[in-house]
Amino acid sequence: MTTEELLARHRAVLPNWINPLYAEPIELVSGTGCRVTDADGRTYLDFFGGVLTTMIGYDIPEISDAVRRQLDRGIAHSSTLYLIRKQVELAEKIAKVSGIPNPKVFLANSGTEANDTALLLATQFRRSNQILAMRNSYHGRSFAALGVTGQRSWSATSLSPVNVSYLHSGDRLRGVFAGLPDAEYIRRAVADLREVLATTTAGDVACLIAEPIQGVGGFVAPPDGYFAAVKEVLDEYGILWVSDEVQTGWGRTGEHFWGYQAHDAVPDMLTFAKGVGNGFALGGVVARAEVMDCLGAISFNTFGGNPVSASAGSAVLDYVLDHDLQANAARLGDLLHAGLRGLHSPIVAEVRGKGLMLALEFVRPGTLDPAPELALRVLEETKANGLLVGKGGLYGNVIRMGPPLTLSEAEAKEGLDILAGAIAAAQRQA
Repeated sequence: MTTEELLARHRAVLPNWINPLYAEPIELVSGTGCRVTDADGRTYLDFFGGVLTTMIGYDIPEISDAVRRQLDRGIAHSSTLYLIRKQVELAEKIAKVSGIPNPKVFLANSGTEANDTALLLATQFRRSNQILAMRNSYHGRSFAALGVTGQRSWSATSLSPVNVSYLHSGDRLRGVFAGLPDAEYIRRAVADLREVLATTTAGDVACLIAEPIQGVGGFVAPPDGYFAAVKEVLDEYGILWVSDEVQTGWGRTGEHFWGYQAHDAVPDMLTFAKGVGNGFALGGVVARAEVMDCLGAISFNTFGGNPVSASAGSAVLDYVLDHDLQANAARLGDLLHAGLRGLHSPIVAEVRGKGLMLALEFVRPGTLDPAPELALRVLEETKANGLLVGKGGLYGNVIRMGPPLTLSEAEAKEGLDILAGAIAAAQRQA
């Protein structure tokens, strides 16, 4: 069966709001390290990792062996109605590295489910359905997670189980705080928070949910220290802070293990997913015990933290720590950021991100007008030359990248060369 035939079957039976990348979509059939191969035998260097999910690369023996050992026992599933040794072991490891005091861990299947759970806990703990969220944010596709997502293109419905007030995003290129020094940005953002609490809420807000670096939003982030200043205000009102670490966790930013740690403040809850499963369905919430235990109803999880996914997650976390992949993210992130900034292209308005979270925002030369057509050209050019990247941003004009944390220096330089050629091709189109 050809790729074209598979695409026709995809379009016939799957929703039309599930759209593969590229004018000519590809099917990935194998992978090793930081490379994948499509059904036509073409190999690519992968700088997107299934949306920052294949965090330590493909075909990693330590993960495959851990999963195989569990499958060989004949138990792939039991549900949380029974004790799951691998779930307990993984939860202990995550609690230890979370940085949250007196932590408890709930394991789920995805970032969406993790964020939905955090919202449930916060609204129950505070007995309020009022939520603070950030403009330009994305937190998942469930009913509640969409309700706190601050991007129109991802908000499929105006209906929501929560009442949301939005704070300004970290967009410093064209946002209302554009161009401000860090200290002034934080001062004005805190003043805005106080005004929002005084004007658009009834006072008893449950939580603020925020990504330290906005993922789908194009790797936009406020200055370091922002959340420490914000948390001082939240603490005055007893409002919880949920740090959405689905894309920023596990050392990807290089300088810290969690995105929140750049702000010298500790959240009441953090949510995680994507990279910790390295392709297996795994997510969850870490919360202070009093928050996690606030539910009065009976609950359980059919698939969350099942023996197979938990085995994979435990092996992933061990691998990240044993091989100090955070340090590798910092070193190669510096290399990539420096290389991209050195291109000095008139169609690249900003190079953003931290560590192995990198984004390029494309604009029409001489302006800040978003140029989604140029980002699309770069997307296609990189693919044509053997590199996979992603796309995002509020205006669809951002190329975003999250290479595996196992990326080598040679692979980083190879990716840079392909990106430079793709940007040059797009610049000729501008």
